Amino acid sequence: MRVYAIGDIHGHLDKLRSVHALIAADKARVGDPDAVVVHVGDLVDRGPESAGVLSYLAEGLEAGQPWVILKGNHDRMMRRFLEPDRLRDPSRPDLHWLQDNIGGRSTLESYGVDTDPARGKEAIHTDARAAVPEAHVTLLDGLVTHHHMPGLYFVHAGVRPGVGFADQVEDDLVWIREPFLSDARDHGALVVHGHSPVAAATHYGNRLNIDSAAAYGGPLSAVVIEGAELAVSLLTETGRRPLVPVQAALG
Repeated sequence: MRVYAIGDIHGHLDKLRSVHALIAADKARVGDPDAVVVHVGDLVDRGPESAGVLSYLAEGLEAGQPWVILKGNHDRMMRRFLEPDRLRDPSRPDLHWLQDNIGGRSTLESYGVDTDPARGKEAIHTDARAAVPEAHVTLLDGLVTHHHMPGLYFVHAGVRPGVGFADQVEDDLVWIREPFLSDARDHGALVVHGHSPVAAATHYGNRLNIDSAAAYGGPLSAVVIEGAELAVSLLTETGRRPLVPVQAALG
C-alpha cells in the first residue's frame, strides 16, 4: 500500500507543480505510477493563482491522473458565493468570502475580476459568476469530504472525536479544530488533514497534519504513506525524510 498526500494549496500553483514533480520522481523511483495522490483541500484563496490551481487540477483529472481532491472550507465558501444568492457558509455565517482575512478577493483577481470594494458586492458577484468557468464550478461541485483507506482517513480539517467515520458531518470535516486537535485518542485510523497551519508537517500519532502554511509563505508539503505499518515520509528536494510521531521522537 502506498498513497501520497498534499497539504493546503491556497492558490499557489508554483508550489503545487513543485510537489507534484517530487511525487512523480518518487513514484518513478519506487515503480508505482498508479499510486493515489490525495489533495486535502483549500485549493483556493490567499495565494495569487487560484484560477490556475483549479485549471491544473481539472486538467489532471480529465487526463486520468489518480488524484483524489477533498473539499476545504475555503473551497466551500467559494462555491457558495457563486450561487445566485451569494450564500454564506452555514457553519460560519459571520464570515464573508470577500473579507480580507479569507482571501476570496485574491481568488477572483486571478480570474481578472475587479474586486475594488467601492464597486459593491453585487457587482463583484455578477462578474465572478461570469468569470469562473463551468469546468471550475464542476470541479468544486465534485470535491469529496473524505477519502478512507485501510488504516487511513483523509479529510480537510479533522473529525469529531468519539464519532464514527460513517456518522461524521461535513461541517466538522471542513471546519473543525477543537476538540479534534487536542484529542489524543485513537480515532480508528490515522487521520491525515490540513486546515490548521503548523510550521512543518507533523505526525502526532493519531493524526498527521500536512498544512505547513503555504498560504502564509511556508512550503507546500507532500508526504508518502506506505506499508502495513503506515510509515510516513516527507518528500523533499533531497529525498524522503521520515516523519515519526512526536511522542516517539520525544521519548
